[in-house]
Amino acid sequence: MSAPMSADRFIEALRDEGLTVVEVGAWRTHNRNHKGPWGPVHGVMIHHTVTHGTAYTVSLCRDGDEELPGPLCHGVITKDGRVHLVGYGRANHAGAGDSDVLAAVIAEKRLPPDHRADTDGNRCFYGFECENLGSGDDPWPQVQLDAMVKAAAAVCRVHGWCERSVIGHLEWQPGKIDPKGFTMDWFRDRVSDRLK
Repeated sequence: MSAPMSADRFIEALRDEGLTVVEVGAWRTHNRNHKGPWGPVHGVMIHHTVTHGTAYTVSLCRDGDEELPGPLCHGVITKDGRVHLVGYGRANHAGAGDSDVLAAVIAEKRLPPDHRADTDGNRCFYGFECENLGSGDDPWPQVQLDAMVKAAAAVCRVHGWCERSVIGHLEWQPGKIDPKGFTMDWFRDRVSDRLK
């Protein structure tokens, strides 16, 4: 169980990991905290955006839409490997997920299948939206994958978590498919290597 790091510590951790960070507006105070608490935090969640184009993707993740107000994550990782910070605090990214999955994340154990949506994930996960159409055909540039691994590792490093604290949206919420185009086991292996 960990308290969320401060916004300043968050950006410092990302930069210390070698990432190029873009600050978008007043991201430090842009959040959904009025809808409920953020924290304690237990892990990092990876998503794909189902969008194309940096400007549109970052704007959507910052502002959301009529059905789901922003921010939709903490950082947007675009095809060029930059991390755009769009919010900090509670964000509309994880939604409700499986309490057994959360227990496994907390214990840093192998994840069980996600069968139910009975737990508030927006409260307990950092979220990175990664620019990709999610079609399975849209490529993941190496520079983007490297940035995704570094971002996840940066958060884990600060909190003292291992790679098992990193999950995909598809492992949390029934019916979700993101991120598509690689397996989360492959991704976690890369985070593990990075943390070494």
